[in-house]
Amino acid sequence: MKKTLLTLFLLASIIGCKNETKIETAKTIIPLNYPETKKVDTVDTYFDTKIKDPYRWLEDDRSKETESWVAEQNKVTFGYLDSIPFRDQLKKRLSGLWNYEKVGSPFKEGDYTYFYKNDGLQNQYVIYRFKNEGDEPEIFLDPNTFSKDGTTSLGGVSFSKNGKLLAYSISEGGSDWRKVIVKNAETKEIIEDTLVDIKFSGMSWRGNEGFYYSSYDKPKGSELSAKTDQHKVYYHKLGTAQKEDKLIFGGTPEEKHRYVGGRVTEDDKYLIISASTSTSGNKLFIKNLTSNSDKLITILDTTESDTYVIENVGSKLYLVTNLNAPNQKIVTVDASNPIPKNWQDFIPETENVLSPNTGGGYFFAEYMVDAVSKVLQYDYEGTLVRDVELPGVGSIGGFGAKKEDKELYYSFTNYKTPGSIYKYNIAEGTSELYRKPKIDFNPEDYESKQVFYNSKDGTKVPMIITHKKGIELTGKNPTILYAYGGFNISLTPSFSIANAVWMEQGGIYAVPNLRGGGEYGKKWHDAGTKMQKQNVFDDFIAAAEYLIENKYTSSEYLAIRGGSNGGLLVGATMTQRPDLMKVALPAVGVLDMLRYHTFTAGAGWAYDYGTAEDDKQMFEYLKGYSPVHNVKEGVSYPATLVTTGDHDDRVVPAHSFKFAAELQSKQQGSNPTLIRIETNAGHGAGTPVAKTIEQYADIFGFTLYNMGYEVLPEQVSDKVKG
Repeated sequence: MKKTLLTLFLLASIIGCKNETKIETAKTIIPLNYPETKKVDTVDTYFDTKIKDPYRWLEDDRSKETESWVAEQNKVTFGYLDSIPFRDQLKKRLSGLWNYEKVGSPFKEGDYTYFYKNDGLQNQYVIYRFKNEGDEPEIFLDPNTFSKDGTTSLGGVSFSKNGKLLAYSISEGGSDWRKVIVKNAETKEIIEDTLVDIKFSGMSWRGNEGFYYSSYDKPKGSELSAKTDQHKVYYHKLGTAQKEDKLIFGGTPEEKHRYVGGRVTEDDKYLIISASTSTSGNKLFIKNLTSNSDKLITILDTTESDTYVIENVGSKLYLVTNLNAPNQKIVTVDASNPIPKNWQDFIPETENVLSPNTGGGYFFAEYMVDAVSKVLQYDYEGTLVRDVELPGVGSIGGFGAKKEDKELYYSFTNYKTPGSIYKYNIAEGTSELYRKPKIDFNPEDYESKQVFYNSKDGTKVPMIITHKKGIELTGKNPTILYAYGGFNISLTPSFSIANAVWMEQGGIYAVPNLRGGGEYGKKWHDAGTKMQKQNVFDDFIAAAEYLIENKYTSSEYLAIRGGSNGGLLVGATMTQRPDLMKVALPAVGVLDMLRYHTFTAGAGWAYDYGTAEDDKQMFEYLKGYSPVHNVKEGVSYPATLVTTGDHDDRVVPAHSFKFAAELQSKQQGSNPTLIRIETNAGHGAGTPVAKTIEQYADIFGFTLYNMGYEVLPEQVSDKVKG
């Protein structure tokens, strides 16, 4: 359906304090002609209910027809974005602020100390190394040389026990499918053939002779969208062909595990295997590598908990679990008979969620206290050594090292503080600043505070709001409300260059910690799953209402944003409450809730969502909020910019394609409904910096323009002040 947006003028009056100058800004609507999207007669039947799927043909990512549709949509979208008068200014400022040296925490492997570094605008981080403190670091591995356009990125890296060999994975075009390359770490030479068709996998070395990895059989259909649900663990012995790799676990038709992984303990004594049917809950097995037997000993034979081995001292295992402990605890057990009835509490459960690590002969118990980090240090007898003093209120990352290390490195950040690295003396418990970034951003000009608001059912939900100091709460501040709310994932405070540019323009950035996340443990997660998923949307809606009621913003200046499961959050919220926001920004979203489980590894998300095939009640519930199925004729939806990647094989782009087609077909009124499809890009990981900057310039430009700005908000403010 073709629609032309009428020319419209929106007047914004801004009164200057000094001379009462009235500035009027007129927003000219950019004409749009959407491409025709054909409809087909596909109908599915669920429990005697017929559901039309007119855009089913867009699920075929290999067809010329879909390719043509993508090109036509991008032509319209980029034509619109190119017409936004301040888009180039945003891109220039994003590039300018992005252009500072970023360095990761050092880590020791063999005779060398390694670290990641980006000079500023490099598309991918480079790995450097040095032998002795004070030596000039040398480039060890530069992913920017993998491809001309920067779209081949580095995945995981894993060194052999002696540090002399490296296995590393690469992703091409943003795909979750990986290739694994092995090189001699001392000479930097590749030493054998590349391993291919590896997915959702780390590499865990057994000594210096080989490593374990995981993968699926290559699907018969499209490798980007066909279903993959039989994950397996293999062992690759150096010097042998991949076809000779030994199958260690998985592959039995009667029992499918969608996510499995194998990890060798630091002392090389045990192989630990975790097996899951969904993204929550796992079985757990252990194999003694010093024995000639291939027998796996069962630790857990059900998926009722999330449990893993964090450490061992000889046959004494230390396990992290939420079995009968929703906020997690650490238990100990002997490897000879490790079933739950023999577990002994080591670090008991508390009222806060535990995320532990080990290093230098100690346990570091990180807790989330209302989504903010706290760290306690314990010895191997479970005695509390100290409450670790952190640099401030925010998020820490790290606090992990090898057993023999005397010091470790950790990072600290929050929404207004760029990440800094600290060196921690493990025995003394003292921290010193190791590296602070030199960035053209002053955290002292901004403030970040946590508030609590009540959701629809009275549940108290935390939210952190960040903005420039001294901002006036007039209800007209451009605001981005960002959230996730799923899969036990916690949103803790962290700095973003892009968000810094947003706040420089006088923008407010607000992040609520919705149910479905992991901020308050398994109970909080479960309260936002399956038949309780609406709680997540209600929490998000209540966050928006809080911001409006307290004059941070208003519906005319509010944008909602989220990616993946957060894209579902945005899609569901904008179809349930289209009046609540001016702009909606669903990214790589799960938007067709009746068919999500039929693509790639989507069936593994059923713990959070349930599926339309479970029963009639679950089908009706999913249909009731599925964004693709709840776009209505004659409704004025907010200005919408859907974003996705054509190589996204985690949340396939068909979700976004079908949602955009529904919106363009049914939108009432003048708000644009566009889809921006990044080519040769996936779910987000490894995206080149150049592409990321362009994406944010487009997202922020679209948002501000549809809030009524002809010039950037800060420029308007400066004119008034003058």
